[in-house]
Amino acid sequence: MPKFTETKIYPHSALQMKDMVADVKKYPEFLPWCMGARLYKIEQDNFYADLIIGFKIFREKFTSHVHHQEGLVKIEYVKGPLKYLHNHWRFKDLPCGGCELEFMVDFEFKNKVFEKLVGGLFTQAVSKMVKAFEKRADDLYSSL
Repeated sequence: MPKFTETKIYPHSALQMKDMVADVKKYPEFLPWCMGARLYKIEQDNFYADLIIGFKIFREKFTSHVHHQEGLVKIEYVKGPLKYLHNHWRFKDLPCGGCELEFMVDFEFKNKVFEKLVGGLFTQAVSKMVKAFEKRADDLYSSL
């Protein structure tokens, strides 16, 4: 699969953006194709999450170990339909206000047929997901 990295400036603080990304239990409320989220083994700066992702007839459960700390949310893949997943979000406050956010995702499906099916839509799907996070941030923080 192709790797996707994007760095953008947002009018919200690094802490606000990090808190929003780390609030995985809310993903089904705004993230396309996310049909369910369950968190467990919750500790101060990490937890495990099961996400149910569905599109048309496809439904898959992904388990990840999510680490969050000041300026970073890092996702470690545990189990599911992927061969691997590398994913992180880095947040840096800017002196003039707002923050710089770097998002990176790189993964590969175990099933080569599914890989070919999804591969052509990868950039479009990731772009739609990034836009969903942007809208969520604006909905949560623009009126503050």
